[in-house]
Amino acid sequence: MTAKEDFFNEINDGYRTKGDYIVLGSAMLAGETLKDAFVKVPLKTLNRHGLIAGATGTGKTKSLQVMAENLSEKGIPVLLMDIKGDLSGLAEPSPGHPKIDERMAAIGLPFKGRGFPVDILTISEQNGVRLRATISEFGPVLLSRILNLNEAQSGIVSIIFQYCDDQKLPLLDLKDFKKVLRFSTEEGKEEIQKEYGRISTASTGTILRKIIELDQQGGELFFGERSFDVKDLVRKNDKGEGIISILRLTDIQDKPKLFSTFMLQLLAEIYSTFPEQGDSGKPELIIFLDEAHLIFREASKALLSEIENIVKLIRSKGIGLYFVTQNPKDIPEDILAQLGLKIQHALRAFTAKDRKAIKLVAENYPDSKYYDVAETLTSLGIGEAFVSVLSEKGKPTPLAATMMRAPMSRMDILTDTELEKLIKNSQLFYKYNETIDRDSAFEILNRKIESINKKEEVEKKKKESKKSYSSGRKRRTRSTRMNPILKVVTSATFIRGVLGILKRVL
Repeated sequence: MTAKEDFFNEINDGYRTKGDYIVLGSAMLAGETLKDAFVKVPLKTLNRHGLIAGATGTGKTKSLQVMAENLSEKGIPVLLMDIKGDLSGLAEPSPGHPKIDERMAAIGLPFKGRGFPVDILTISEQNGVRLRATISEFGPVLLSRILNLNEAQSGIVSIIFQYCDDQKLPLLDLKDFKKVLRFSTEEGKEEIQKEYGRISTASTGTILRKIIELDQQGGELFFGERSFDVKDLVRKNDKGEGIISILRLTDIQDKPKLFSTFMLQLLAEIYSTFPEQGDSGKPELIIFLDEAHLIFREASKALLSEIENIVKLIRSKGIGLYFVTQNPKDIPEDILAQLGLKIQHALRAFTAKDRKAIKLVAENYPDSKYYDVAETLTSLGIGEAFVSVLSEKGKPTPLAATMMRAPMSRMDILTDTELEKLIKNSQLFYKYNETIDRDSAFEILNRKIESINKKEEVEKKKKESKKSYSSGRKRRTRSTRMNPILKVVTSATFIRGVLGILKRVL
């Protein structure tokens, strides 16, 4: 048996699956694509998370697109973080191309262009179905970790939440939280201190500055109502296909705090809302985090710890997380160790540092007698990648350099007209794009402060009136004492005496 035949058999045995699966492409050996040597991903292991990595222009986004299409066809909803703005084409069919036909023929799969059910979401000023969350939904612990607060400051946040719960003050947006924070050290200082303990003005000042920083990154758009229901991410169309939700984030690259805030809240909400799934045949939802390094950039240790915990736990809810980035080192090691599927596109070695990094990446993949992994990583072409997945039994499959299949949808963005039409036709658009600003902590406390000020004004006037009356009496008494002549002149004896003299004279 030749090495080629031996490799072909190893791939088919290693990627054999009894359950349902998706096909990523066909294995390659010595630069040749082996037809029908399909690289498959069992649906039941997709909740074990994954990585799509590679240098710019090597085909990461198209691999993401291929996975999203195939998952949708299998009835699995998908959420995509679209940082570069080049995924909206999933809604329209590919026009086809001779090179696509050539690629698919080499792989051994038929090709037919088609569009997929897509919703466009947004957390910024861009057009789309608006995603919001309330401050109350974050809770004191999560909010403190996002703001990177110390223990004392976190304690103050907990007091604020408890006070609002006790007083039935809804915390919906950032202006609500800022209002309560100021109230705790100003008009409501005595009330809160009596019931919950002293609150440091210096600490509230620090918290307020961090809230303002989050506000400046777009927090005022994200925090508020109507709050997004995460169950709307797992919808299917009337054909039973999973809906692909694309979150547009092209204007958020310079706002890492807002992005990490949103991601952490979303994952925490999904974890707390979705039921335990157990060992099911396929996941409930797959989330792709494009430009994943943005989540971890500037993240505090506490925030990283929270993300790591959620990554470990959320797969039990049937949720798969797939990180898309240029280099695996962009992902913290504790998270990288949790990933079952790895799609590694080409890396470029321009410097000695690059070559060292490639050797480290190569060590993360299973040994193979057919490849020099480090060398092959620098020679992979566009749309080619090393793939390692987990079999149905949870074991790593043989490492396969893979010719990735071409997307069935358009490999380009939608026009402005197409995009606007898609958004307006969404079932979620009119549900979530209505702005709601109901009575919350801000309005209630404003009325309370106004009432306090009126009472203080009334008390002040009463005190001033009493003071004026009292001082008037004192002045009259004092002036009488100080003028004894007046006292004598106005006395009854003096008057009678004077009148008696006048009578005698007359």
